[in-house]
Amino acid sequence: MLERVPDILTFNECKCLLKVGKNTLLDLLHNGDIQAFRIGNRWKIPKAAVIEYIKYL
Repeated sequence: MLERVPDILTFNECKCLLKVGKNTLLDLLHNGDIQAFRIGNRWKIPKAAVIEYIKYL
């Protein structure tokens, strides 16, 4: 199902994939529920971190 998803997601890609809003995704990232990193002012979210989050929903 996630074969076509890139290994590193942008904020908007992750938001669309999880079908959540901007504030919800920001909360997940800031709380550490989804492990991510920033390059400059842009979020980069590893696909593996999103899969981990989905597993524990």
